[in-house]
Amino acid sequence: MSSRARLRTASAIALTVAVSAGTLLLTACDPADPAGGASAPAATASAAPTAQAAGSGKPSAPAGSASPSAKPAPSLNNTAHNGLTISNGTRYVLMNGTRVDFGTEVRDLAWSPDGGSAAFVDGSGDLVVAKPDGSGRAVVAKNPGGQTWSHPTWQVSAADEYGPARSNLFFTAEDKGVLRLMGVESAARGGAPHALSLGHESGDNVAELPQTGNLWPSGGGEHGSAVYANRTTGQVYIRDDYLRQQGNAIGPGSEPALSPHGDDVVFVRSVNGHSHIFELGLDGKPAKDLTPQAAADYTEPAFSADGRTLAVRAADGVYTLPLDGSAAPTRVSDTPGLPAYRR
Repeated sequence: MSSRARLRTASAIALTVAVSAGTLLLTACDPADPAGGASAPAATASAAPTAQAAGSGKPSAPAGSASPSAKPAPSLNNTAHNGLTISNGTRYVLMNGTRVDFGTEVRDLAWSPDGGSAAFVDGSGDLVVAKPDGSGRAVVAKNPGGQTWSHPTWQVSAADEYGPARSNLFFTAEDKGVLRLMGVESAARGGAPHALSLGHESGDNVAELPQTGNLWPSGGGEHGSAVYANRTTGQVYIRDDYLRQQGNAIGPGSEPALSPHGDDVVFVRSVNGHSHIFELGLDGKPAKDLTPQAAADYTEPAFSADGRTLAVRAADGVYTLPLDGSAAPTRVSDTPGLPAYRR
């Protein structure tokens, strides 16, 4: 069965979209450590929410640490009871209405489908996994040096008649300006990542897909599918890894995210000078602009665990909006950073 046919019948992506390519961004950042360096004790969850300096991306002192006469700074940290987490290159991750100290810089955090593990790039540039409270950190793969790793994502699928269960991490490696998608088993410790095979186009086409220039992978669905963008072509691609590895372009765009069920893709495109969020589903209709009235840039979309809500990054924080486009984005945190959802 071709990738295109299977995707139409088993939670994949309709392939009609006419959009202009947006600018591709890497989220990895390395702000100064607000808590005095990476030599802190083992990561622990804060006992109370922490006030954030609005728009700064840097945690301030814990709430209540000011003198009694000082008025606490206003803070938006609406991450309680909704699974939303925000990482911004510091050692602190906003989640559950508070912040969690991971004991090392956390860049481009992504949650496993079951919510039990976080994957991220640490301050040394290595690929790391940890528990949700930041403890149990382990280096899955050590950066050999001279490379920039970013945006890990999980490929998880159950065993079936076509193969064994899989739990892998995909990520982007930039080496001397060349971008490649890499893969490694999530259970590896000090593992050796390999260049991810991208194969040929599906259906009646046999053209080889671009092997370099790829970035921003995002996994989803029960069969280990993923989407990614290509900096050279400006296209978003789907990687079908079920019966056999193949894929194809689904249209111009950047920063794609695949829904947990594998039946929707969201991505970024430029409209009238601003970055908008678009959605492409299984129904075969053209991509839909979810932020048609945007007067600011919305980027780096992430799906909630149920696939109904998106979180997006903006210059002044993180916003959420419904996937069906029924409401405008609402700001839920004044700390800019990469949003992700934990089940």
